[in-house]
Amino acid sequence: MGRPKTKSNGHKSNGHQSSHPPYHRPGTVEELTHRNVETIVRLEEATKAKRSTPERAADGITRFCGSMRFVWVHVIWFAFWIITNLWLPSHQRFDPFPFGFLTLIVSLEAIFLSTFILISENRQAALDERRAQLDLQVNLLSEQENTKMLELLERIGKKLGVDVAGDPEVQALEEATRPGKLLQQIDQTMARNEKT
Repeated sequence: MGRPKTKSNGHKSNGHQSSHPPYHRPGTVEELTHRNVETIVRLEEATKAKRSTPERAADGITRFCGSMRFVWVHVIWFAFWIITNLWLPSHQRFDPFPFGFLTLIVSLEAIFLSTFILISENRQAALDERRAQLDLQVNLLSEQENTKMLELLERIGKKLGVDVAGDPEVQALEEATRPGKLLQQIDQTMARNEKT
């Protein structure tokens, strides 16, 4: 008797299967979005890992200053300071009214906190600029791909006998986008809107 025939799927088996499908062939939309989110998270983590020790300290202080714990710590601290220096006997008050030493401490604290916040904001601005550059490059690449696809579709249409030569929109879309010209148009439009 001959061996039973088995169906072949046309793919050679290498003994193992990849745990991740090819990048450009996701199974579902959820899979694609999940993969994109994971990519963004990895980029953000890599950026955070490159921070220096002063930058990490500045970010930590900034996060604490923007929390309710910071508010409650100062409420308790100021209340204790003021009540203690009002109710203690005069010879035991370490900072009598109008609390000059407390004012000095708070002023120094405000200077350092504002510096830490500016450091954190400058670093965040650099990250935002980097993201904007990445978005611009991806958008330009997408535009170039779309323009090339339109050219290929027009060639296919010509072979199939579809005449699109008289459509001005197709001809306009097939032209490569010039970022400099777009920026000039945006500036001119904004200038006109400011005058009106």
